[in-house]
Amino acid sequence: MIQVDISREIKRYNGLEELSFKADIASAAITQISGPSGSGKTTLLRIIAGLVKPGRGLIIADGLTWLDTENNINLPTQLRNVGFVFQDYALFPNMTVEQHLNYGIKDADFVERLLALGRMESFRNQKPLHLSGGQQQRLSILRALSTNPRLILMDEPFSALDRKLKDELIPELKAFFTEMKTTCLIVSHHPLELEGIASQVLEL
Repeated sequence: MIQVDISREIKRYNGLEELSFKADIASAAITQISGPSGSGKTTLLRIIAGLVKPGRGLIIADGLTWLDTENNINLPTQLRNVGFVFQDYALFPNMTVEQHLNYGIKDADFVERLLALGRMESFRNQKPLHLSGGQQQRLSILRALSTNPRLILMDEPFSALDRKLKDELIPELKAFFTEMKTTCLIVSHHPLELEGIASQVLEL
């Protein structure tokens, strides 16, 4: 279980607003984070990943304290074993698809499995510039998986995928997460996108 209790001021169109979030997130399960635009969903993921520090906060993952602002504890991102799928993909322009995955793990069989999962085998030697938006998004997901993280945070990870591919990929990802015992938090604006997939839905 991941215990999260954080607060931070965030900028909104009408000024500053307090983001407060408190929840117990199930381990080895998919949790959907929903809420209106500007409610702080991306900021919440970045706080959990250790990329942003809240004004006040406590995060305990499976008994290990990642963040405790009262006691000045803030575990670095690299020690949290977190994979992050960014909304803007954040890919390396000079690296091929296969190089992105090899950067995370030196296991040829696992890389091949990821390429097959994302339907990216035929694009292994392509760089991001030559990929469509949907292909870049799939690469972003696969790269986040390549380190076999304990927790994966996904910010609108299916927004650029067509319906057919989305319907195929999401159940396969769920099976992958179940096998790997990965905890997954997915931010989605579409409440029905993860219907039957997410075991928990949290609203901001």
